[in-house]
Amino acid sequence: MAIVETMIDIPAEHERNVCGQFDSFLKKIEKTLKVTMVSRDGLLKVIGPEQGTGKAERVLTTLIGLSRRGNTITEQNVDYALALVFEDKDEKILEIDEDFICRTISGKPVKPKTLGQKEYVDAIREKMIVFGLGPAGTGKTYLAMAMAIQAFKNNEVGRIILTRPAIEAGEKLGFLPGDLQSKIDPYLRPLYDALYEIMGADSYLHNSEKGLIEVAPLAYMRGRTLDNAYIILDEAQNTTPAQMKMFLTRIGFGSKVIITGDMSQRDLAGDGPSGLDVAVKVLEKIEDIAFIRLSSKDIVRHPLVQKIVQAYEAYENKNRPGGKRRDFSGSKPRER
Repeated sequence: MAIVETMIDIPAEHERNVCGQFDSFLKKIEKTLKVTMVSRDGLLKVIGPEQGTGKAERVLTTLIGLSRRGNTITEQNVDYALALVFEDKDEKILEIDEDFICRTISGKPVKPKTLGQKEYVDAIREKMIVFGLGPAGTGKTYLAMAMAIQAFKNNEVGRIILTRPAIEAGEKLGFLPGDLQSKIDPYLRPLYDALYEIMGADSYLHNSEKGLIEVAPLAYMRGRTLDNAYIILDEAQNTTPAQMKMFLTRIGFGSKVIITGDMSQRDLAGDGPSGLDVAVKVLEKIEDIAFIRLSSKDIVRHPLVQKIVQAYEAYENKNRPGGKRRDFSGSKPRER
């Protein structure tokens, strides 16, 4: 196998961002693509098999492009660029980065970071009802919140309604002190966290007092008609079929609905079916409803989270009776 050399010019102002602390990103690229990198006189020399050096050059070009746009390069960016270069889709990373949604209260831009997240955001823009299905860390709730808040700021909807089932995650917490709101707040805390980060606590409290933003358990949705609203149902895998039907039939004119769930983290008691699982089977052929299935490739938390999810998937699929492989995106099991 022929060994080739190629030179890459990394601008000095982007060198630290692209190479990582102590060249950690370069070392990851070297290890993955089986190449050697040598920095000399402001240039980066890549040495190795022709295929490996070509891929390394493409990955670095992508990272430089992200850095030029003001992004802080993370290990997740490097891992994803390496994953896509093997699929010849690495050029799409810069296309994804162009899709700006909004900024957080601290000024950080909120954008999709993977092809799956980009598909999810596009579906939210185009469809009335979107199901975001996938494991923890794929940005299902966070991106939905960002889209809802931006639509609210642009006066596309008159209010935001956020809801989730008030079910304990495998624990019995017993009696909780305080009034009704104090009792349900712990179950809704993840929604508050996203609201505070994107909108700010003061803005949320101001709009909440005016009734324009509502965070409530799913049980409070019964009997209502939700017009001109952005409605997000989080942790939908913990709904019963009756609850899911109740929620879906609340939708009024001018509303948009996003339903998120992860079938691998189901907390329903007993062996009854999840409302999310039933909804996927019943509604998947309706034209105005989109089902976006995110995977472990779309995880944007710490890279270790991706490895944890993949390890659990492998373990649970291996130990599943009947030889069926579990699909954590919410679709039917697949035969091996």
